[in-house]
Amino acid sequence: MSLPPGFLDELRTRLSLSDVVGRKVMWDRKKSNQGKGDMWAPCPFHHEKTASFHVDDKQGFYYCFGCHAKGDAISFVRETENVGFMEAVEILAGEAGMQMPARDPRAQEKADTTTRLTEVMEQAVQWFRLQLKTAAGAETRSYLAGRGLGEEAQERWGLGFAPPGWEGLREALVGKGVSVDDMLACRLLRESDKGRAPYDAFRNRIMFPIRDIRGRCIAFGGRAMDPADNAKYLNSSEGPLFDKGRVLFNHQQARGAVGKGQTLIVGEGYMDVIALSEAGFGAAVAPLGTAITEDQLQLLWRMSPEPVVALDGDKAGLRAAMRLIDMALPEIGPGRSLRFALLPEGKDPDDLLRAEGPPAMQAVLERAEPLSALLWRRETEDRALDSPERRAALDASLRAATALIRDADVRRHYEEDFKQRKWELFNPRRSASAAPAQPGQQRQWRPRGAPLPALPTPSTRSSLLAAAGAEIEEHLREAVILATLLTHPELADEFAHAIEELDWKGDGHAALAMALLAHADAPDPRSALEAEFGAAALEKLFTPAHVRIAPCIRNPGDMELARMCLAQDFAILSADRGAAREIAEAMHQIDGLADEGLTWRLGQASEARHRAAHNHETDKADYDIAPNGARLDRHERASLDALLEQIGHQKPRCKGN
Repeated sequence: MSLPPGFLDELRTRLSLSDVVGRKVMWDRKKSNQGKGDMWAPCPFHHEKTASFHVDDKQGFYYCFGCHAKGDAISFVRETENVGFMEAVEILAGEAGMQMPARDPRAQEKADTTTRLTEVMEQAVQWFRLQLKTAAGAETRSYLAGRGLGEEAQERWGLGFAPPGWEGLREALVGKGVSVDDMLACRLLRESDKGRAPYDAFRNRIMFPIRDIRGRCIAFGGRAMDPADNAKYLNSSEGPLFDKGRVLFNHQQARGAVGKGQTLIVGEGYMDVIALSEAGFGAAVAPLGTAITEDQLQLLWRMSPEPVVALDGDKAGLRAAMRLIDMALPEIGPGRSLRFALLPEGKDPDDLLRAEGPPAMQAVLERAEPLSALLWRRETEDRALDSPERRAALDASLRAATALIRDADVRRHYEEDFKQRKWELFNPRRSASAAPAQPGQQRQWRPRGAPLPALPTPSTRSSLLAAAGAEIEEHLREAVILATLLTHPELADEFAHAIEELDWKGDGHAALAMALLAHADAPDPRSALEAEFGAAALEKLFTPAHVRIAPCIRNPGDMELARMCLAQDFAILSADRGAAREIAEAMHQIDGLADEGLTWRLGQASEARHRAAHNHETDKADYDIAPNGARLDRHERASLDALLEQIGHQKPRCKGN
């Protein structure tokens, strides 16, 4: 049973944790301060005489410094009453006078419908496969063989053939007990506008199954065998199973290949992906008949921090690249960008591989340009810069482009990169005569007469160390989440949205998270993951002590505890990363004022965020909502406000203030 949004927040707001715990413990009057909600008692979970069990009423959390038990009101009731998560919620809701929500039968109904429709799609896959092997599919088999796809490759990709008839698939599936309504829902049939029976959506086409991240067939792509057909490629219409803007062709297989170290390549169509994969470039995907969407871009970044977009080197390919750049700029961040591999004009990956082989494709990938280089090319190509006004116009267009970048650090580096490029563009002789950079080292742009950069001060170094510590802690929290899901794979479906939305930063964490989701329905998900990543890679997650001592890992049979821990860890990561973005934005706004005192203040802000991360889940009342939507706790909000106030900058208004 799922609870409506805000129900648990309201429950915790109505209850006092000290009242809940007070029924089981005797408070130490000397150490406790009831007015501040700071209460101490001997721990109810282990035998002791000293008051080491601490309850923070304002935060809504308890912690024992002896046995390290910790949690909120729900976990306290679960542990002391020996009940499950929902039972604990019901007990507390009764005490708070809250009505438990009714069960939603529609959620289960929707899941059952999805299962039934994907089974229909698999029957269609098998029927199309059978037609390819008949006499009617001889021409299609010959065409595929000419494209380098023999019988084994056809089997690997599940390729099939839709015969020219109007009702072959319909009659075949009806004979197997499939209803016409289900075939219409799967978009295998189309309604007739002449009052006749629904007819087959695909006719006389090579059929490409389109599968979701779990490997379930959710749609088809069909390539016309008749050159005179109005549509060379045709995808299934969108429906209950298929949203083409949220799906990538070959997503599941590419994710596994990326996890094994291959470069993620984005092609333009089915044949590009199949040709790349058959040539050894297994981490290849493609959008489905349209330009890459924002949702597909996020899917790409969850697999790899820097996918390589392979495009034709003609004008159409460049236009596609420029459209993608404009969409990607607001979303790029540290370790999250794109590279562009421009193929020889008039050739796609399939053409290049058949003509020159895998080494030629590998060379193109190695020459892939970063997003910044292509953006510079767009702003300067075919543009006269022979007057101050035209140069000022270039400055304005570059500023407009970099202003789209939300991440303050990345935006600053783009500005520095463009300064360097402008210096070299307008001073070609000086650039040519300058001392060459060492291999692997990029020459930094510095205006003539500018002082050399100062050495880092002790306060600067400490702030960097604080940031590094926060990053390590985030990686450990990610490891706890993944270890919990490995221990309780049945929770992957419940947390599917959070798994897909989280910006995984740990080494290999994104690939493993997506694999966990893909294998959630397998009879033995752990074995499936070991086969894909190796047992050693999975055991490595459990190596850090921080992971081994996590309550949900030490109690592998407690499903409700695991559910609560996952919810808390996902929420904490989201809040911490939002706060970090907010402070980084303030840093950009005060660019040019950074002195040693300012660096010290930022170090204090970083340390405050680091301390706050250990508080786990904080009461809703103790959070502010930053302008960018991030939740800032009291430490982070105070640090940011103090920083802005000292430099005379207007404080950003927070929701609810």
